[in-house]
Amino acid sequence: MRRICMAALSVLVPALAAAQDTSRAVTAGGFVDAYYAWDFERPASFDRSFTTQPARHNEFNVNLAFVELKLSSPRTRGRVALQAGTSVQSNYAAEPRIGAVSGPDLARHIQEATAGVRLAPRLWIDAGIYLSHIGQESWISRDNPTYTRSLIADYTPYYETGVRATWTASAKVTAQLHVLNGWQNISETNADKALGMRLDYAASPRLALGYTNFIGNEMPDSLPSRMRVFNEGFAAWSRGPLAAWLTLDHGMQARSGGGHSTWYGGALISRVKVTSTTAVAARIERYVDPDGVIVATGTAHGFRVSGASLGLDVTPVPGTVWRVEARGFQSRDAIYPRHDGGLAARDAVLVSSLALTF
Repeated sequence: MRRICMAALSVLVPALAAAQDTSRAVTAGGFVDAYYAWDFERPASFDRSFTTQPARHNEFNVNLAFVELKLSSPRTRGRVALQAGTSVQSNYAAEPRIGAVSGPDLARHIQEATAGVRLAPRLWIDAGIYLSHIGQESWISRDNPTYTRSLIADYTPYYETGVRATWTASAKVTAQLHVLNGWQNISETNADKALGMRLDYAASPRLALGYTNFIGNEMPDSLPSRMRVFNEGFAAWSRGPLAAWLTLDHGMQARSGGGHSTWYGGALISRVKVTSTTAVAARIERYVDPDGVIVATGTAHGFRVSGASLGLDVTPVPGTVWRVEARGFQSRDAIYPRHDGGLAARDAVLVSSLALTF
């Protein structure tokens, strides 16, 4: 019997060794985004309302800093990234606290913790905490055409927890299916799970089109279920030094007394590369949430805000970027905190940032 077992092992062990992924590569990196922002309404608490970045007025601070380890190979992949900064404090403030081991205390410092495996030549499965499948604007400022995020980016998930399947159907089409805990949360809010989908289509070398959605119940188990259905369409176009991004959002959620609440938003961003190290970006945007499903104001007309921004990007040396941006908002109701304790219907911010990737 012992000889049989030894013979079996002599065949099995080499086979397992051959099956292992021996071409793994692990890389380390990091990012620091330091900023100074001046809010013209000068909020007394120094916290800027209705935004995640820049989140503080009249203070030098760190918007986002993270360190990361990335694993890549033909059959496995993963990323672990730990983070801190005022944008992290702001964005994870609503992380649920249900039970003794949930909440933002630890969760906000985990930007990503994912494990992935390739099940077929064109199919990957990833699980863990990862950056959101919704939108064209990233959580990381260096990857965006503007320094601050559009309202539609701030009010859709930046991160998610769950499992995703990514299928590269062709050189032009990629599809994702997500099973998630919910709408931007690591800890659960109820016993339900949510679904999400993303489609990316490279229509031409100059034009990319996409669609994302989210379907799920975000109410706690102590309240009746209210299904949330969110849809987004987007396009990105470039030609030489010119580039433009258009994103349109629409959401709907059931009301407790019947019917549905709706919200919508859109942003148009254009960017022109003036020199090899300098670029200018401009944006116009609109966000409307009258029933306060996503953005609660407690005012008569809810969150109805238009905005515009103009920014300058300079890359003095590779791996660094200095950005200056002026941005203004106009609200239907007075919602922006003023220095004297009152509220204003208008707000403006001037921000300067120096970021380093290493």
